[in-house]
This record gives sequence, structure tokens and C-alpha cells, in this order.
Amino acid sequence: MPDGAYLLNKATINSDARTVSSSQLRPFLRQQPNSNFIFFGRVRLQAYNIPNNDSTWLNRRLIGWGEPPVLFSEQLTEISAEQIRLHLINRGYLSAEVDTTVVFSNKKANVTYNITANQPHRILSFRDSINYADTTIFNILQRENRRTEIIRYGDIFDRQVLEDGRIRLANLLRNRGYFNFQKNDFVFWADTTAGDHQVNLTIGIIPIDDNSLTQYTIGNVTVISGVSDAILQDSTQHFLLDTVTFRDMQIVSERNRFLRPRAIYYNTFLRPGRLYSDRVVERTFSSLNTLGPVSQIQILPPIPVVRNDSNFLDYRIIIQQGHPYFTQFGIDGTNSAGDLGVSTSAIYEHRNFLKGGETFRVRLNAAYEFITSSDSLAFIDQSFFEYGANASLEIPQLMLPWLMKRLQDRPTASTEFSIGANFQRRPEYLRQFFSLSTRFQWEARDFRVRNRVEPIGITYIRMPYISELLDTLFVDNPILRYSYSPQLIMRTAYNIDYTNISRLPSIATPTVPIRIRGGVEVAGWLPRIISASGGSQTDTDGFKTIFGVRYAEYVKTDFEFATLFNVDDRNSLATRIGLGVAVPYGNSTVLPFERRYFGGGANSVRGWNTRTLGPGSYQRPEKVRNDFVNQVGDIKFDFGVEYRHKMTSLFELATYIDTGNIWTIRDYDNQPGGLFRWNEFYKEIAASYGVGLRLDLGFLLVRFDTGMKAHNPALSQGERWTVFSPNFRRDFAFHFAIGYPF
Repeated sequence: MPDGAYLLNKATINSDARTVSSSQLRPFLRQQPNSNFIFFGRVRLQAYNIPNNDSTWLNRRLIGWGEPPVLFSEQLTEISAEQIRLHLINRGYLSAEVDTTVVFSNKKANVTYNITANQPHRILSFRDSINYADTTIFNILQRENRRTEIIRYGDIFDRQVLEDGRIRLANLLRNRGYFNFQKNDFVFWADTTAGDHQVNLTIGIIPIDDNSLTQYTIGNVTVISGVSDAILQDSTQHFLLDTVTFRDMQIVSERNRFLRPRAIYYNTFLRPGRLYSDRVVERTFSSLNTLGPVSQIQILPPIPVVRNDSNFLDYRIIIQQGHPYFTQFGIDGTNSAGDLGVSTSAIYEHRNFLKGGETFRVRLNAAYEFITSSDSLAFIDQSFFEYGANASLEIPQLMLPWLMKRLQDRPTASTEFSIGANFQRRPEYLRQFFSLSTRFQWEARDFRVRNRVEPIGITYIRMPYISELLDTLFVDNPILRYSYSPQLIMRTAYNIDYTNISRLPSIATPTVPIRIRGGVEVAGWLPRIISASGGSQTDTDGFKTIFGVRYAEYVKTDFEFATLFNVDDRNSLATRIGLGVAVPYGNSTVLPFERRYFGGGANSVRGWNTRTLGPGSYQRPEKVRNDFVNQVGDIKFDFGVEYRHKMTSLFELATYIDTGNIWTIRDYDNQPGGLFRWNEFYKEIAASYGVGLRLDLGFLLVRFDTGMKAHNPALSQGERWTVFSPNFRRDFAFHFAIGYPF
């Protein structure tokens, strides 16, 4: 350190303002200490100080990655204090005082900002004069049940609240045709002499632009689809263009058009005759961008025109063509409960298959796993391989004629048809899966609600070969027999996802983000109708079959709620609760294995590895390392709380508590202790705790989580609370995953 200079070691903010936290004031500091990594200290400062010059490549890398020392500046400290005081005034603390204390020691400076907020000013009265400025705007606000009273009696005179309020009101008007309306057209008059720390507040409209109070309708819309720049800029080549009018929308393309007008129309929400809306523009941009063959979208600034004494906005949209073909090949190493293997996949996509933005996709997959003998039953023995293929066609609109007219309210709608086959070959059996399905998907409420309907999904499971060993095990394990028997699953499903976060930039991010997922699945209703009409037979066990194959009947429903509380800019608290219930009925006594729940894993109770928890108090036999056939259930409960601390922009530390389990809805002999009982289930809820490290790469979050069992329902009564007597070998689990658990 130079003589007379001090390293800024700490910058502490002590504030008694109840509504403004210290973390909210920290961005106003003009000087921040060097970054400090937990356990490692100021690594980047140390790296910066290692080289004496930049003569070598390594020295330049160290200097570039490192941080120069932050030297204490008295002037910047005073500016920081004033910036904090001004921010507190804006937040309603008009008499706030900021005092600074600096302690120098060992060439280091510790700065403390002591804030005395004093009594804040509060709202005494609030009224509006909007109805005197423009009655149409006033009526719109009243009709939409959006009161102009954006702050109430007794609230702190917080200018940020007022700013957020006028942004919200301005956005509302811009979505009702007021293209030129800006937030600054709303003004406030504040009388701070109304009483002791009280304010009389009035909101009104003073237009900045003469056209701010003009309401617009969308006029002519011209879409230039896939036309090269050379043709657009050279008027002598315009004869190569083809112009068609599709439902009042002009579409200009080259004679060999790359997108059909119908596909463009149903993904363009800027349509002649509609009232102008910011959200319509944003929906158009988002929907057109989801089309596979589109590389870029330009919505040019509209041209205001007057026709027949009405105000219109003429739009021009340019769609640039992208490459329609996509291929991907991947190879992965796998580790399934300690068994190593390798898997590979290849994907081919044609993203404009029928020139309507349709995506035709073919996926091939293969896997080989080296499985070692794991238990005395030798159920899992030697190695096995798996291979399969899937083909799908995704159409960017709902293929339901009676809903076509309502597509204007269904952005990013799609219809998908898929067919696939998968083969599992191992010494004990050959298992084949054949699937056929349809799916409709659309979004609503400004992309905050996603709906998925699967009208019909068919899965046929065939077992052409079973070894004598496995056939012998079937006698003693009916669940195993049913899971590996040929069967037909014909299901209908509906799923809905809701989040209060919208992809539209005009909609502000909520303070407390939430996510809700729900779904219901019904299997067997169509075969039941066929059976009722005499189209089925009965097998030797008394179950109905179609074409000699037993069909499954069940109802399954799922619900999940997750939210995130931001404590400050570095700390947050995430919670999640998940419930699931599946009931076999009629032709089924047990759910198909693939449709049953499992517990444990990176996204469940993290003290257990995947498929090792439950059901209920079921205890896996000591000599069995992998009991995935029996560790499944029909009821699932998950609850988790996770505290996240952002150490740097790259690293995040998390601590968490997970609880949950799975249960069976019937008392199966091979799953003792797994039955759900109202007077016992709460004693069988598993609990674990742990810490995790996350690597945030921006486009990808890599997660390393460790978990320890705290309450293990598989142990005997009196020994379940392992938190007080942990056994690392028995109770520890490690997880590597991508993305947050919830």
C-alpha cells in the first residue's frame, strides 16, 4: 500500500429504517471492498498482486482475472452517505440523517454508515384529478377495477411506490390503445405541510405529448416473410415477390414461400381492427420467434395515420428465414446405483416440414449397462442393453376446428403427434414398449398459464421372453408379476402450469414468485367402453382383455406449489410442497410400474438416493442393494425448504431441509409397512438435511448437493431419529444435478 493510503476492508451499514434494509442501501455505496470468497478470502486481490508486470501470458491472465485494491476515499465516502440520505428521502424518511465513522488499523480502513431514519412521513389523504383531465381514461381505469388510488391512508410516503403505481397505470392504458402514453404523463402533487409528518397527495395527468391522449386501432399489417435483403433493396426485382391477403393481413414473400400464410396469421396477434396493445405486440414477437424456421423477427415502429376521422397504426413485420434442419448427437456415461454404463442418442429435426412451421423430429437412443450381481436372488445379473426410436410432428397451432376462432387468445399453441418404440434386453427378459400419443398445448394470461391436453395416449407393453428365474419370482411377488406382464395403457391427461412471472417485458417481475403445477390422468375409459359393448374377453385370472392383452385402469392426480422469498439481493428462501395420489380400479389391482411414484433423489428427499425411500416404513432386505420394484407407491408427499446464499456471481451456497415419503393405497404383501394409514402416516414422514454448492453459468446451473438422513421411517421405532446418532455410511447421499430442485 502507498504511504498514506488504506485498503478499504469493510463497509458496514447500520440503519434503523424499518422499511428499508441495509442490503437495499448497499448499491448506493460508491466504494465496495474487494470481493471475498468464503473460506478462501480475497482470492482475486491476491491474484492481482502476484505478478510484478504483464510481460508473460500468465501474468496478464492473473491481472485480468484479479482485482486491483480498493483504496479508501474520503470524498467517495461522503458521496455515498449523501446518496443513501437522498434514497431514504425518496422512501419517505424526509428527516433521515447519515453519519460515517472510519477506523484505520494496519493500513486498512473500516467504514461504518450509521443511519438515523427518524419518523417517516405518512399519507394523510389521496385523491385524483384524472376524471377532470380525460373522462375516457378515467372510465377505463374504473371499468377495469384498477383504482387510481395507488397508495392509501397511513402508508409511508414512498416515492418508489408512486413510481411503480404510475408505471402500472401507464401500462394499463397502453394496453387499451394509448400508444403514446408514458408514465411521465402521470404527475403527483404532494403537500408535506398538511400535519405532523403527514402528506396530502394528488395524482393527475399532464400530457407531455399532444398525442398522449389519442387512442389507436391497428390499421394495415404487412408481413414480409423470408424475402432476402437484396430483393427488398432493389426495386427492379420486386417482380419476384408474391403478395397475398389472408384475412385482411398482407403477406409478402418470394414466389417459393418458406411459410404458409395461415401459419403466419395464427402466430401474429397484430391484426387489423384490433385496439392497440403493448401485449399484442409482445405476444406476436414471442409467438413468431417460436416457429422453428424463423431466425429473426423485426416489428418496425408503426406509422400513425388518420382514416375516416379514426386513428390507426400501420405495422410492418419482417420475418427472416433460418436454417430448417437440425441434428444432434450425444454420448453419456451413466451410473445407476453403482452400475456403470454408456448411452447415446441422435436427433434429427426438420423445423419447417410442411412449410407451416411444423417440426418433424426423429430421435434414436441406445444404452448399455454393466450390471454386477447385487443380491442373493441374483435378480439383477450380468449386463443389459436398451434401444429405441421416436418420431413426432409438432404443428404450431391447435388442430381443433371449433377452437380456431379463439386462437387469438392462445399464444404459442401447438399440436403434437408422436409414435415410438423401445426395447429392453437383459438375460431375465425382453421387454418392448410401443407408444402412440397426441398432445395439445397453449399458453394464456400473458404466458403465465400453460395448458397441456393429451386426448389419447396409448402404451403397449409386450414381454416376448421371460427367463425361468424371473418366472419363479413372479409366484412370490404379485407386484413384480404385474409390473412385468404384457398390458395396454390407454390414458387421457390434462396438466396446467401457472406462474406469476410473465415473459412479457411490460409486466413487472413479482416480489414473491410462485409456481403451481397440477394435473389429472385417467386410464382405461376407452377400453371400458369397448368392454361394455362386448368387445373384450376375460383371461384366466378374471381380468378383461382387448386383443388378448389386459388393459390398465387408474386415476392419477398431482399438485405442486413452489415459491421464492427474496430476503435481499444475496439471500433467498425457496419452498416447495408436492402431493400425488394414484388409484387403480376396475381392471387393475396395481398401477403400471412406470406410473407409480418413487422417493428420494436430487429433486425429492435428498438424504436418500433415487428410488431408495419408502413406501411408508418398508425396509429393504439387508442383502438387497437395489429393490426398485418394491420401493414404489401410489401416494407421494414432498415438502422442502432451501436457504440460498449468493457468494459471488458464479457460486451459490444452499442449506436445506427435505421431508416426504411415498405410500401404497392398498396393503400389498410384498411391501409390508407401505400402506397409507391416517393414524400412522405422519410417523413415517422421512426427513433429511444438507448443504449444496451451485455453479451458476448464466445459461446453466450445475448443482452439487449432499444430504443426511434425520428421520428414517425404515428403522425400528425409537431408532428413527438418526440426526442425533448419524451413521455416515448409512445416512449420507450425494447428488449431482442440473438446475434448482424447485
